[in-house]
Amino acid sequence: MKKFAIAFVSLVLVGVLAACGQSSKTSKTDSINSELSTKGTLTIGLEGTYQPYSYHNDGKLTGYEVELGRAIAKEMKLKPKFVETKWDSLIAGIDVNKYDVILNNVAKTPERAAKYRFTTAYTSGKSQLAVLKTNKTIKSIKDIKGKKMAQSVTSNNAANVKKLGGTIVPVDGFAQSISLIEQGRADGTVNDAASFYSYLQQKPDAPIKLIAVGNAITPTPARGLLRKDDTALQQGVDKALAKLRADGTLSKLSKQFFGGDVTK
Repeated sequence: MKKFAIAFVSLVLVGVLAACGQSSKTSKTDSINSELSTKGTLTIGLEGTYQPYSYHNDGKLTGYEVELGRAIAKEMKLKPKFVETKWDSLIAGIDVNKYDVILNNVAKTPERAAKYRFTTAYTSGKSQLAVLKTNKTIKSIKDIKGKKMAQSVTSNNAANVKKLGGTIVPVDGFAQSISLIEQGRADGTVNDAASFYSYLQQKPDAPIKLIAVGNAITPTPARGLLRKDDTALQQGVDKALAKLRADGTLSKLSKQFFGGDVTK
């Protein structure tokens, strides 16, 4: 009789533990669903015109952050949905539940962190220095002091160049900065490694070389941006990102769209 009672109690405990485990999983899923704009769907905000992060190829939306968004949704057992929005109103859109997370090469700043929640990084955010292959005077980032650097005036890159003693040659964007270097009207330019990798993937014969900047410029990695209260969703996305980093998906997508690994 005693053995029967012990066996019965053991079965009951196993049942209770199994139920608790199932309840925990259900609870996490319910928590995430309660934070989603549409239950069962991960709605992702991005520009859709920002190659190679998100752009259209033969009418199909693709790019590093697009395919990353699909992979994250798959890991979370959610359906991915993309909403394309211009940069000027992109972050504001999350305030009105237009989407659940923004994947658009967004950097975490103190001002943004005060209002929003961020995921772990999915790019390294490291900068590089580009000069002509024939340049013999600039061998490290320290050598830009007194040199003409092609930069967008209001960018963080321009601010960093000024701190290092470089002279700013104003440009409208990345393409113009490279053109000025090739024309000899600027000695170099500083930008994120991802931009340079993407450019060299499209133009492998470009007459420029890249120089690492080390710790001279603080990296600004890309992160997903979410609503401040979406704790469960952030944890779910972070878990998915950790899995995708561990299994090599992040690195694979980076090499596919940038021609190099911008995640390390």
